[in-house]
Amino acid sequence: MREARFIKQNVDKWTQYQHAPVEDPEETANRFITLLDDLSYAKTFYPKSKLTLWINGIATTTYQKIYKNKKFEWKRLWLFWKNELPLLFRKYHQLLLCTFLLFASFVLIGIISSNTDPGYGRQYFDNNVQRGYYDHTIENIKNGDPFGVYKDDNPFSMFVRIAFNNIGVAFKTVTFGLLFGIGTLLMLWNNGVMLGCFQYLFFSQGLGWQSVMVIWIHGTIEISSIVIAGCAGFIIGLGWLFPGTYTRMQSFRRAVKDAMKICVSLIPFFIIAAFFESYVTHLMSNTFQKNSTNIGLPIPVSIFILMSSLSLIVWYFIIYPIRLSRSLKLNDENRLNTK
Repeated sequence: MREARFIKQNVDKWTQYQHAPVEDPEETANRFITLLDDLSYAKTFYPKSKLTLWINGIATTTYQKIYKNKKFEWKRLWLFWKNELPLLFRKYHQLLLCTFLLFASFVLIGIISSNTDPGYGRQYFDNNVQRGYYDHTIENIKNGDPFGVYKDDNPFSMFVRIAFNNIGVAFKTVTFGLLFGIGTLLMLWNNGVMLGCFQYLFFSQGLGWQSVMVIWIHGTIEISSIVIAGCAGFIIGLGWLFPGTYTRMQSFRRAVKDAMKICVSLIPFFIIAAFFESYVTHLMSNTFQKNSTNIGLPIPVSIFILMSSLSLIVWYFIIYPIRLSRSLKLNDENRLNTK
């Protein structure tokens, strides 16, 4: 194999090993073994190349991590969010895009089905969400309080309930990937069709854009996190079905580790979404309530939160991983050229 091709096939892996260290001793050991294989290959076919020196340097650092007891450092947590997690997302960007398109198609099915059959939305909510929820929303619309479902006498209890529920949904979406990804697919189907039906309900009642101003205050982060959890579930399923150059068990274990890292990283985002839904969405719903004497929020505030949430998701999960990956690759190439 030509050196350029060997580098192209493995540079992403080496970059991640160098700039995104892990605390798990077993994962570190697996990385060390992989590096030894690559180093042996490089020494055999490219003994005088700077590439061999680079791989040897990464392997040496990894070896030191195995045999050196390290106490937990806040810097390690910072590096997880700054380097390790973004590089992990970069690795699965194509799968994330496919998951998003799949979820969007399920939302579209919910919209088309509701438009074709006026009773579809009610039947779907009664069977899959909560009986009477759909009719309760219709009643609220008729009473001039279209977003009354987001009101609760105790916002804190609502916050705790929503946070635990959404984290539980995400965990199920990820772990159901163990069923060859079929369970994850069904979870995305359920949430996608439900969202399509719910949004169509408001648009059909002439409250479409008002619903966007209210629902997507929390929905931007919440729905995005569900899609990302779906991607993590598919990682597990594909890791088991398509092991590649690894044994099936090795591939499965690596996939589970990556998926669990993604799942855990979503917890702060679900907490933020639950806070918005319990406190901010609650206030924004008063803005569109007829003859309301309760305090509402100006529409520009809703737009600002919505756009800020969307920017956060797009930047951290898409743009930043791409820029970080390119930057680290460029630095590593420069290092090779200067050695």
